[in-house]
Amino acid sequence: MSASTVDALLAWIAQNPLLAGLVIFAVAFGDALAVVGVAIPSLPLLFGVGTLVGLGLMDPWYAVACAALGAFLGDGLSYLLGRVYGQRLKTAWPFSRHPQWLQHGEAFFRRHGLKGIIIARYVGAVRAFVPVIAGILRMPASRYVAASALAAVSWAFLFMAPGWLFGASLDLLARIAGRLAIVLGLLLAVVGLLGLSMFAGYRVLAPRTASMIERALAWSLRHPVLGRVSIALIDPRRPESASLALLALGLVFAGWAFFTLLIAVVGGEPLRLDLAVHQGMFALRNPLADAPMAVLATLGDWQVLLPAIVAVFAWLVWRRRRLAAMHWVAAPAFGLVLVTALGWLLEVPKPPAATLAPGFSFPSAPVAMATVVFGFFAVLVARELPGRRRAWPYVVASLVVGSLCFARLYLGAHWLSDVLSGVLLGAVFTTALGLAYRRRIVRSFWARPLSLVFFGTFLLAAGWHAPARIEATLARFEPPLGAESMAASDWWRDGWQRLPERRNEFHGRRAWPLNVEYAGGLDALRARLEAQGWTAHPQAGWTDLLQLLAADAAPETQPLLPAAHRGRAEALLMSRPGPSPRERTVLRLWASPYRLAPEDAPLWIGAVQRVRFAQRFGLLSYWEVERGAEDAARVDLRAALADLAWRESARADGVVVVLRLRATTAESPP
Repeated sequence: MSASTVDALLAWIAQNPLLAGLVIFAVAFGDALAVVGVAIPSLPLLFGVGTLVGLGLMDPWYAVACAALGAFLGDGLSYLLGRVYGQRLKTAWPFSRHPQWLQHGEAFFRRHGLKGIIIARYVGAVRAFVPVIAGILRMPASRYVAASALAAVSWAFLFMAPGWLFGASLDLLARIAGRLAIVLGLLLAVVGLLGLSMFAGYRVLAPRTASMIERALAWSLRHPVLGRVSIALIDPRRPESASLALLALGLVFAGWAFFTLLIAVVGGEPLRLDLAVHQGMFALRNPLADAPMAVLATLGDWQVLLPAIVAVFAWLVWRRRRLAAMHWVAAPAFGLVLVTALGWLLEVPKPPAATLAPGFSFPSAPVAMATVVFGFFAVLVARELPGRRRAWPYVVASLVVGSLCFARLYLGAHWLSDVLSGVLLGAVFTTALGLAYRRRIVRSFWARPLSLVFFGTFLLAAGWHAPARIEATLARFEPPLGAESMAASDWWRDGWQRLPERRNEFHGRRAWPLNVEYAGGLDALRARLEAQGWTAHPQAGWTDLLQLLAADAAPETQPLLPAAHRGRAEALLMSRPGPSPRERTVLRLWASPYRLAPEDAPLWIGAVQRVRFAQRFGLLSYWEVERGAEDAARVDLRAALADLAWRESARADGVVVVLRLRATTAESPP
């Protein structure tokens, strides 16, 4: 069963929770059947069902009952199959072609006896065959049924429990800091996938290079002209021929991919994939995620890379490895020349956030230079490591470069094609120079001290440079706001409906309704609200986020976490005590692209809501938005600003009521 089929099945389960019980039953039933169960991925499906339970989309006991019943009846049918046919089953297809299936099940059952019925439920290799063996060996039905029922119920609950906890955690994270959780989850997923792919690719290809070398040598004998190139790379008398062959394959692939991408993007509009990724990352912008992403985005700056380059060069010269030192300096020097030249020659549209930022280029210079530096350092040290450890320098390089790419995409500094072209160009240059180096190098050196010098210097430089550049980096790639004009009278009448109905979120109709619009200066509004007992809150940071772990904290000591709209944090965040000590009314205002004519007043859009102090699992305490309490919160705000001109109107759906406020007195509306 493919991953897409599993995803589609889980989506259907979420939309049809009652009918989904039949699907859960069928999956557990099929998983328990002899032979059939081998092809059914019950674990990911039950994990997915558990996630839906944790998110509150399915009744937990209904899901457990369906899974347990399916497993019990499936095991029972397998038991009856063995009971009826006995030893004849071993000579029937498909057991006659795969006798090891029943052999392994029988050995397991004879070793564990009755408790094997329960244990086998958790061992995928024998789960579907132990009930058959129990029937073949004539286990009494009364003993079998009791053990099988216990095994089915415990299996259904325990296999669903991880997804259940995961779903509950996702729901909790979404309530506390949804976008932050998504950003960090995506970063870990992307970087982890890159690292695993690099590690697995090296492990898969490296053992097969011997046969590749033999075929290439045979080809070179038939083609004496072109064969000279291949035999120079894969001389069987050189022990590093396998690595040279892998580098040559990498060079061919990276070169082909780079020029294919170059043809696709140069001289035209951004690719659809570029726009989709850019818009997705733009929607993920969050004040708490901005700072760590700004730190990661500086890993390709020259202030971080240059000290590491100089330190490695000095160490190689000190150790009299002049050939390695020359190639090490040539890698970033010629790489920089190549990237700069392409940046001057190629004209590619910039992303909106990078339109006014200096230094944009195609391909991405920071990504290309980081790929060259970390990639060629991997070429340097991998040769000096034992065979099983040679993949690790490339894995580390992919983790660093992957983090840099993700951060720059998140900030909107580059299109996806800019980042990919930077990686591919860096890989082409690194593999070409790596081939030249590996063909000429003779003397070895100790990789450990050189690695300590390189990574130690890199981390020190990053620790010095990155924190100092956070504000400048975020200002450089601040999401564009736009500038549109609207007549104040039009806005007051029906133009207010041009602004978004809900905060841009991934929860659809569960996203916060934007039920406040205000025209005027924020300083005057802040002063009016403070006079009515409201409190202004600064933007919370990571130190404040750690306070959520204080489960016994008093409500007044816990911060209100920031929220973003269209990539920007609140311009104003205020609150006042609610009806009880564990409730507050919160006002959040964000800048909008509109200014009202003729006085050129800024127009702000926001949400006024009730929040309740929540404590979960004895570990967390935080302020949680109360769904459905927007009307009461809007009344609180309207009462506090009763001396301003205001109007309330419902949107077309009749659900969201918007309070419009203007920084004039109630006696002089526009």
